[in-house]
Amino acid sequence: METGFLELTKLLPRWVDLENVVQDDVEARYILKRAADHLANIQSSRDSGEEETGYLVGALVDRSWERIHTGHFSQVPLATRKIYAIACCFKIFFLLLESTTPAQKDACSEILDEAQLLGCLEDWSELKVALMDYLDKGGAAAPSSETLPTLEPLTRVSSACDIPQLDAPSLEEFQTKCFKAGQPALLLNTIQHWPALHKWLDLNYLLQVAGNRTVPIEIGSNYASDEWSQQLVKIRDFLSRQFGKDTSKTDQNIEYLAQHELFSQISALKEDISIPDYCTISDGDAPGAVDIKAWLGPAGTVSPMHYDPKHNLLCQVFGSKRIILAAPEDTANLYPHESEFLANTARIDAAQLDPDTYPLVAKVKFYQLLLQPGDCLYLPPKWWHYVRSEAPSFSVSFWWE
Repeated sequence: METGFLELTKLLPRWVDLENVVQDDVEARYILKRAADHLANIQSSRDSGEEETGYLVGALVDRSWERIHTGHFSQVPLATRKIYAIACCFKIFFLLLESTTPAQKDACSEILDEAQLLGCLEDWSELKVALMDYLDKGGAAAPSSETLPTLEPLTRVSSACDIPQLDAPSLEEFQTKCFKAGQPALLLNTIQHWPALHKWLDLNYLLQVAGNRTVPIEIGSNYASDEWSQQLVKIRDFLSRQFGKDTSKTDQNIEYLAQHELFSQISALKEDISIPDYCTISDGDAPGAVDIKAWLGPAGTVSPMHYDPKHNLLCQVFGSKRIILAAPEDTANLYPHESEFLANTARIDAAQLDPDTYPLVAKVKFYQLLLQPGDCLYLPPKWWHYVRSEAPSFSVSFWWE
């Protein structure tokens, strides 16, 4: 048994750390205790119950996966997602006990990605990072031989802006003029210290630190269209298709890594950004958690007119985005979809208004701006926004209450 694998087992949670997670789930209690005890003593014994324990862990993963996919994801109990995530980790260890071939490590890497996408690994972040590093270094998937371009920094252009522009506002100024006033604003010179502004222009850097991760990709012009779909793909394949040499193909689908918690999945990228201090201003007594989302795609990606329930700070790393806004007071005039899934999305095309089909849009006051590298757009809750990438683009959004 190799030394690297044995070192990894030391990061696994012991049963005493898991008791509060499984709570009243009798089946999960039995399986995870058995797995935790077995792996805690792996250096001293390899008993005959190993195969059966591994089988039970796999069954727990399958059962938890089914529970996660029953009903709406937002209603899945956190305990179920934690059980799924740690069961996936145990499953990986039992698979590695069988074999540590490159092909086996690649299979385990995909299980780890599933654990991060569907489960909750926040309590075991050190284990996650170490396991990811171990699997990536020994996998069969060869690094891409394709060299991706290094994007040229965009030259800042003068553009009309229908909302206030504030140059690196202080916390007090932001709180008064934006947060409390419910006023969208374009914030300038607030993220110039981010290493991401120059590092991420080299797409080979993204390929190196993130290429082997599996992420959900949106396929199609926008999520409200009939041809829209989603797929789980390796980031290296996504980058190659959307930014590589063959992007001139006429039948090339537009793909978008949208609204994804990439930075909890890949810690190296999180080190290239920082949460703006503006996100510490809260409606309550203390600031809440900040959700960090990634948006990466080629020119032409579109988020149709929609709103978010939280405060939103959209930060542009590279590329530019044309944005159209409308106030919450105009909600009825924007023709929201009637389905629950799209209730926060308008049926109108904000870029090409059709007053014959949607006559109430004539009453709407729209606000337009161009979001350029280094800019941040503050959006109060329920403000409608349409977003179109004018160039290959990477944005980071921070949502908080």
